[in-house]
Amino acid sequence: MSDAPADPLDTAILAALLQGRHGDPFALLGPRQENHGEGTRTRIRACLPGAAHAWVECGGTRMAMTKLGRNDVFSLLLPTAVDAAWRTSQLPGARRYDLTVAWSDGSQQRGPDPYAFATLLGDMDLHLFGEGRHFELAQALGAQAMSVDGVPGVRFAVWAPNASAVAVLGDFNGWHAARHPMRLRHGAGVWELFVPGAWGARPGCRYKFAVRDVYGELLPDKADPLARMTEMPPATASVITRPGETAPPFAWHDAAWMQRRAAQDPHAEPLLIYEVHAGAWQRAADGGTLSWDALGDRLIPYLQDLGFTHLELLPITEHPFGGSWGYQPLSLFAPSARFGPPQAFARFVDRCHAANLGVILDWVPAHFPTDPHGLARFDGTALYEHADPREGLHQDWNTLIYNLGRNEVRGFLLASALHWLEHFHIDGLRVDAVASMLYRDYSRAPNAWIPNRHGGRENLEAIDFLRTLNTEVQARCPGAMTIAEESTAWPGVTAPTDSGGLGFTFKWNMGWMHDTLRYMAHDPVHRTWHHHNMTFGLVYAWSEAFVLPLSHDEVVHGKGSLLGKMPGDTWQRFANLRAYLAFMWAHPGKKLLFMGGELAQEREWNHDTALDWQLLDMPAHAGVQSLVRDLNRLYAQLPALHRLDAVQEGFRWVVGDDSHNSVLAFLRLAAANEAPVLAISNLTPVPRPGYRVGVPQAGPWQERLNTDAACYGGSNLGNQGGAQAVAQPSHGWPASLTLTLPPLATLILTPA
Repeated sequence: MSDAPADPLDTAILAALLQGRHGDPFALLGPRQENHGEGTRTRIRACLPGAAHAWVECGGTRMAMTKLGRNDVFSLLLPTAVDAAWRTSQLPGARRYDLTVAWSDGSQQRGPDPYAFATLLGDMDLHLFGEGRHFELAQALGAQAMSVDGVPGVRFAVWAPNASAVAVLGDFNGWHAARHPMRLRHGAGVWELFVPGAWGARPGCRYKFAVRDVYGELLPDKADPLARMTEMPPATASVITRPGETAPPFAWHDAAWMQRRAAQDPHAEPLLIYEVHAGAWQRAADGGTLSWDALGDRLIPYLQDLGFTHLELLPITEHPFGGSWGYQPLSLFAPSARFGPPQAFARFVDRCHAANLGVILDWVPAHFPTDPHGLARFDGTALYEHADPREGLHQDWNTLIYNLGRNEVRGFLLASALHWLEHFHIDGLRVDAVASMLYRDYSRAPNAWIPNRHGGRENLEAIDFLRTLNTEVQARCPGAMTIAEESTAWPGVTAPTDSGGLGFTFKWNMGWMHDTLRYMAHDPVHRTWHHHNMTFGLVYAWSEAFVLPLSHDEVVHGKGSLLGKMPGDTWQRFANLRAYLAFMWAHPGKKLLFMGGELAQEREWNHDTALDWQLLDMPAHAGVQSLVRDLNRLYAQLPALHRLDAVQEGFRWVVGDDSHNSVLAFLRLAAANEAPVLAISNLTPVPRPGYRVGVPQAGPWQERLNTDAACYGGSNLGNQGGAQAVAQPSHGWPASLTLTLPPLATLILTPA
């Protein structure tokens, strides 16, 4: 073959290939047609940094490739006879050839040439992606283990429309960008490449993308935005998973749960949420983080025993900085490697469902961190974020804001939300920082924001995104919930989208939380002047479908623990906390308690250590845990406490104006054939015997719960299990009860 024409590739192009700067590798590598005097001939080129020798194996013939000078680019012009036979053969696979490479370290590899494969992503995939409506994006972009033309391997695809060149690099190519430069699909801005498994690309391998900006400058290596698995932080590479998302494909056992969920109205069902930071609930014996399997062994039976209906996890989407608690995520499709592989997370969710426990995830579409391996200036431009810091920078958190006016970014976030709901069977998403999304001037100085196209402060693109999110979740994921952390009075957060609302299932009632905790922090002698803090929530209680949250945000950053907020001596602090919890459980709205609240944790929460489980050896702390257990069971047993949470017909004041005595009493109601519930709180340390309250009916009433009971650590003052209502009108009701109100306590009664 010494008489074969020389390879026409010039020095500048060779240099661009070897430096990873060439943006069109398929124009140079793989099989190329050249015109020669005797006709068209096929030339095969391969860029193989670190190779000593290379051969083409075609049709049973092995042919040595020529190294182009001192460069690691190899070339072969197929002999005329071999070329003709190869191009005209109709046998399956006959048009394929293999490369055999002898590496300089003495090893050899043989496999199909990645540059002999045609384009891979279909036009419909690219069209839907461009429209922002490819909701199965995790099966299109990223790293997909698959077979192409019978060849097993991995298809890589990444969106970087303004890059001049992109390559995939990883364990399978020595992290050398020149080994696997990618092909640009013009119009969509997506770069793709299929790497056969024979070259080492297979599940378990780490990888990143080498991206050069429009000027050819190399950016920091980028993790895959669509990665479904990552390596353990602080390392930042993405990891190839097996087909089926949950590596390997997961066999679910929760069909009955999913069917039952789809048939239920969450507004009418008990919803008792236990909020958990997975890394700091408990720790392993060596002080390390528990795996999903270990959490399943410990956390699930614990929540079953306490009677919670749902577990809410602080964000588990992969995040580089553990101190963000997950609220600064960069891999919105990957469960954090801190707790095990994706399959282990799926197994955990499946076990929760088997225990009749729903799983809610905190999900963060409001912002992302600026880490160089992440989404920030991904292709050298503000691709995922806004370019102008008045739109694109969260000053409070020094994070970047997604550009929701860009179709591809909207679609990326929508696909992430649906990925967790559909592929991991998650039962709900609590959407973080919704208020920061809705307002363009959120936490900004007057001159530090850009009005919308109408001159207003509303973020029209975010509003449209949230409505689309909730519409798609309702259509595709029957029974799944979306819960908004929205801290303002934005109207219609939980109203249907077709009536102008945002379409969330529930909204966190942040105002109720702040008002009532502020009241409870006052010494009881001063509470008479702050009575409105406990009653104001009932003015707007039915404007939205609310969750009452005692969340992680209230027990960090110097705010102390729930117990730490309570005034008085030790006995009074515990009594205050017990009375407050029972008031909350009886109040309209679903319930959320952050881990440790049920232990009456003394210290402020620390994400680096486990909860103080040793406190349960002390009767006062164990009493609070017992109270939470009994409140949960009572709440689930009595329809009046949960059935009509979001409508005014489920609530009636009995005593709302007794600020002098700091007494509150109200009725919870359900259907006509379901028992009403009377809740009455005395929020002073003064016992109040002979306190008359109106009720709907005469006859015996049973004291179902008394937070002053000795079993909870109280003084055991009460009504000896019940009282007789007489036909004496009071407070606008035809009958009344005369009760002994224990100090700093809440009573819950029902007709016997």
